[in-house]
Amino acid sequence: MDWFRRRVTLGVLAFTLAAVPATGQGVDAPPASLTPEQMEAFLSKASVSRVRDAGNGVTGSRRATLSDGRFTHDAHIQVINEERAKFQGGKTLELNFKDLARYNVTGYRLAMALGMDNVPMSVERSYDGKAAAFTWWIDDVQMDEKARMKQKTAGPDPGRTAMQYQVMRVFDALIQNTDRNQGNMLWTGDWKLWLIDHTRAFRVDTRLAKPDNLTRCDRALFERMKSLTTASLSAAIGKAITQSEVAALLTRRDAIVKHFEARIATRGEAAVLFSLLN
Repeated sequence: MDWFRRRVTLGVLAFTLAAVPATGQGVDAPPASLTPEQMEAFLSKASVSRVRDAGNGVTGSRRATLSDGRFTHDAHIQVINEERAKFQGGKTLELNFKDLARYNVTGYRLAMALGMDNVPMSVERSYDGKAAAFTWWIDDVQMDEKARMKQKTAGPDPGRTAMQYQVMRVFDALIQNTDRNQGNMLWTGDWKLWLIDHTRAFRVDTRLAKPDNLTRCDRALFERMKSLTTASLSAAIGKAITQSEVAALLTRRDAIVKHFEARIATRGEAAVLFSLLN
């Protein structure tokens, strides 16, 4: 895939594998790093074994150990494929509700196109006779957001932590993620925030759900968002989302850009844009 080749450097940086396997998980020590093409091939073709419950979540997702005969690594398997005309989630009624595993694939591909390296690789693959998303299991997770909040810590660099939150909020606004919760925000030992589980994103509503939360933006992310077109999205994402979902995403992009341009005009660029991503 051409878009993979363009992002090889970022992909290798984002998905460097631990040289020491996780204790007790039966994970062989893999090569120091894999290219995105190698990771995609592994997730797509490696044999599945030792399947167990993934832990948090309500969609019955599974954790599985994968091996291709050379090394072994875990993956997160989701087979959720639910569409409803109406869905009552707590006090919120959502029309045209979708909870689709393939949106994990879409989220990863879009994140890569935006220069983000904190959304784990995900591929579409058949599992137990159903279409599923196989997502790279993140190594070295020290806690989720719920645990971080309980510990009342912002890590060794609170400023960097705050920037990562802003990147997440912009990304979630762009994809209209309706299910960002403390369980799908993971902090690794290097205090990197990983964003997982995007099965309830990519809605066709063109409104920004929480524009007041969009206070700052990474400079590179801002520029890459502005450069998105229907053609570039198609090249990056392929047919993972519908034309109406692409159109809604680009409309939200326009609203996000306009929002930040207004903030820059009143507060100054230095107060709004920062540099976290390369």
